[in-house]
Amino acid sequence: MVMDFDAILEDVGVFGRYQKLVIYFVLLPAVIPCGFHAYAQLFMAADVKHWCRVPELDQINDLEIVKNISIPMELKNGVLEYSECSMYDLNYTYIASNYPDIEEADRGDIIPCANGWYYEKDVYKNTVVTEWNLVCNRDFYPTLGLVLLAVGGIIGNYIFGYLQDTIGRKPSFFIYLLIESVFGVATAFAQNYPLWIIYRIGVGFTVPAIMATPYVLAIELVGPRCRTLCTILSNIAYSMGLILLAGVVYLVRDWRHLALATTLPFICFFFYIWPMPESPRWLLARGQFEKAEIILKNMARINGKSLPANYMVQLRRKYESDKEKQELEKAKNRQYGILDLFRTPNLRKKTIIITFIWFTNTSVYVGLSYYAPVLGGDEFLNFFLAGIVELPTYLFLWPSMERLGRRWTLCMSMVVGGVACLTTFLVQHETYVTLALYCVGKMGISSSFVVLPLMASELYPTVVRGLGMSLSSVLGMLGPIFIPLVNYLGSDIMVLPLIIMGTLLVAGGIASLLLPETLNQHLPQTLEDGEKMGLDTDFCCNPPVRETNSKDANDLFETCRKCKTYCNCEMVNISLTDNVAAVIDKNNESVEFILVK
Repeated sequence: MVMDFDAILEDVGVFGRYQKLVIYFVLLPAVIPCGFHAYAQLFMAADVKHWCRVPELDQINDLEIVKNISIPMELKNGVLEYSECSMYDLNYTYIASNYPDIEEADRGDIIPCANGWYYEKDVYKNTVVTEWNLVCNRDFYPTLGLVLLAVGGIIGNYIFGYLQDTIGRKPSFFIYLLIESVFGVATAFAQNYPLWIIYRIGVGFTVPAIMATPYVLAIELVGPRCRTLCTILSNIAYSMGLILLAGVVYLVRDWRHLALATTLPFICFFFYIWPMPESPRWLLARGQFEKAEIILKNMARINGKSLPANYMVQLRRKYESDKEKQELEKAKNRQYGILDLFRTPNLRKKTIIITFIWFTNTSVYVGLSYYAPVLGGDEFLNFFLAGIVELPTYLFLWPSMERLGRRWTLCMSMVVGGVACLTTFLVQHETYVTLALYCVGKMGISSSFVVLPLMASELYPTVVRGLGMSLSSVLGMLGPIFIPLVNYLGSDIMVLPLIIMGTLLVAGGIASLLLPETLNQHLPQTLEDGEKMGLDTDFCCNPPVRETNSKDANDLFETCRKCKTYCNCEMVNISLTDNVAAVIDKNNESVEFILVK
């Protein structure tokens, strides 16, 4: 058996002043860089209105006249607009020389832009798109940047997940921060698109890995009852980061300055190297008792807990004893792999459903965040609303989970959000109604994004819980690779991405009903427990709980023998009379009650 660190926390403080200071002033602020670097690229590579440049007409100061002469009209999202990638094939030298005495003439053929583009400067001073002309036949390049940012995230999450468990939570965070800072600053000095892409992949390498360390540290510093609070606080901090980013991108309209503005402030986080502790839970698991002892003493002192003089001596002895037992048990126990998640039908079904819902959640959450700036209207306000609508969800989310359970809360969050996204098809020309429905969709996905990891951790058996969570989250991270391509399709039909994301949400919500409820259920420990959980939650007979006479006992015996229900409870507490005994088979799969005469 492993030393119970939660029992140690009862002595040094479960959620005392020490934990509050570290979480509120160190760990929660450390969550913010993840959101900044995940979404700042949307505004660095923001598309702007543009049209073909005609050098011969530069002498004409009235831009509307220039466009009217040289640019054809085309239908886009149901509205006639000036074409962004084509122009009339006319003798513009002749037109310019005779301006303003020109007559209406045949427009001639329509051809692609021949001399570059004019860019509207009302919203952005400079973006990657305007600097390197990533428009028309190169308009996929900004989308490619988002795809490669997500690819870097998958690779980095895998590597740093291993690093975090190997060298510790604290060193890993500062390695992430160093890499993110170096590549974030380098982004501002990129001289061409390929170099910019390389730097963005480097930044993506740390997203979302850099968020994992503060979150893991927070839940490892507190007792079980406070972990849900830490989860909520981490999500609130992340949402606050998105709201702050909306303010930064509103104030900084040049992409190079934006790269610096979203990186340089976080260099001050290197000062956290002193107040940020290593996880004492991880230190004990890795056998570094001396370092853990220092942190535990400091924790007890700040929390105002007085420990006995020989407390650490006794703790060390128990640690060494438990470590020996753990090594003996490890030699006896089998090793588990990903294939164990798929060996039995019920566990296989749950693994597939959880992974599908995880993919859906990640895809839609990232997709809706990416889609906010191009939704129509003020893109900065849209992104601000996309962040701020997440906050109210946390007010009713946990009460709902405790009353309705995880399954129905997850289902309703996804279905309501999905229906809101699908409804945009009916009001696609109503900008404000579309924005309101978008916000409802964002609230729904924000809720389900919190519920799903908790429910998944309660469904996977202990022996493969880490493997199951890793598998589902890694496959779920394929979503940020897929979803920019969906949003790219929406360049011509604005509501198409919302329809696709809404369909995914509704499908995921319906699929969640195929999972068993986990509220107030014992966590499955073994693969057998995981397979049994959810097979049948109805019980047709109860064990005897009071004294019975001989006749009652015989009747009870016959009733239980006829009962064929397959019970899936992990543990049943039975109070037996002197005349009744329970026989449990060696595989713990059946119980028979017999009358002892």
